[in-house]
Amino acid sequence: MATQAQCLSYAGCNFLRQRLVLSTLSGRPVKIRKIRARDDNPGLRDFEASFIRLLDKITNGSRIEINQTGTTLYYQPGLLSGGFVEHDCSVLRSIGYYLESLLCLAPFMKHPLKVVLRGVTNDQVDPSVDVLKATALPLLKQFGIDGESFELKIIRRGMPPGGGGEVMFSCPVRKVLKPVQLTDPGKIKRIRGCRYSVRVSPQMANRIVDSARSLLNKFIPDIYIYTDHMKGVNSGKSPGFGLSLVAETTNGTFLSAELASNPQGQGTAVLPEDLGRNCARLLLEEIYRGGCVDSTNQSLALLLMTLGQQDVSKVLLGPLSPYTIEFLRHLKSFFQIMFKIETKPCGEELKGGDKVLMTCVGTGFSNLSKTLK
Repeated sequence: MATQAQCLSYAGCNFLRQRLVLSTLSGRPVKIRKIRARDDNPGLRDFEASFIRLLDKITNGSRIEINQTGTTLYYQPGLLSGGFVEHDCSVLRSIGYYLESLLCLAPFMKHPLKVVLRGVTNDQVDPSVDVLKATALPLLKQFGIDGESFELKIIRRGMPPGGGGEVMFSCPVRKVLKPVQLTDPGKIKRIRGCRYSVRVSPQMANRIVDSARSLLNKFIPDIYIYTDHMKGVNSGKSPGFGLSLVAETTNGTFLSAELASNPQGQGTAVLPEDLGRNCARLLLEEIYRGGCVDSTNQSLALLLMTLGQQDVSKVLLGPLSPYTIEFLRHLKSFFQIMFKIETKPCGEELKGGDKVLMTCVGTGFSNLSKTLK
């Protein structure tokens, strides 16, 4: 068992998911103090408590201690057990908040994970289920995580504030991960997208597409945006609409952008035309940032490189997001791993913004609980 000496201590509520996920993978207990200690409403929020409950469901033997005010959390990880899990997520954050962490943990379970999550599928804060399906799943396949049971399916859509969405995610287990060499993003060959609308006129979706196309058609002809208009019980409890766009390159890199309408009763109403144009601009900005992994999945790629075999992995990224920079610090604390970071200024070969080449030797992480057949 891990001794108290190995326990890592942090203060504040920032990066709570990062710390708990890395603690679960590395087996090192973690203590987080002063969680919103000076706030009018101190302690863990509802969505954070829901995330901790989900961790408890997919592990076996985890020890979780929270003090009365909720400002101190002690977490001693158990074994990742997997199996079939159902979880009702907090409607304060979208399902993407929970799914991002499950993508990190799912390949290392004892039994293949099949999880049904209920709540908000698309909001303005977290990556939506559509974007994670289009970008994170192909990234996991690069590391050798693939199979018939590897899928992410939207059964119902739910918009904030009511939610009512439902998502099914299943992932096979892997003993070890493959090292990767993702250094050439390639050129953009096509753009795909999904426009969705629930409990509003289906005409909204057409207006979104026309405005997004008005910008993107100047650059590339191969654009296809399909419509997902859910009705009745599948449309959740609140009205809303949005758009997610994914650019695919010749080398199999996926870069994404998305926008959703304001929640019912919050802020001013968003015009579908403005939403379409702004989402197209966000995609062009993401393409300018470039790299072989989009900014949403930078930390996932770095984690899989860390957990790979004891071989060299290289990934070319766009400018690092603040979330990714903090993630690198946490990787050093939990796994004692350092990345070699080389800046690649944009020139003849690399168009767009300055890129960063991340290189590391994997820790040789092995899924010890995977039963050998």
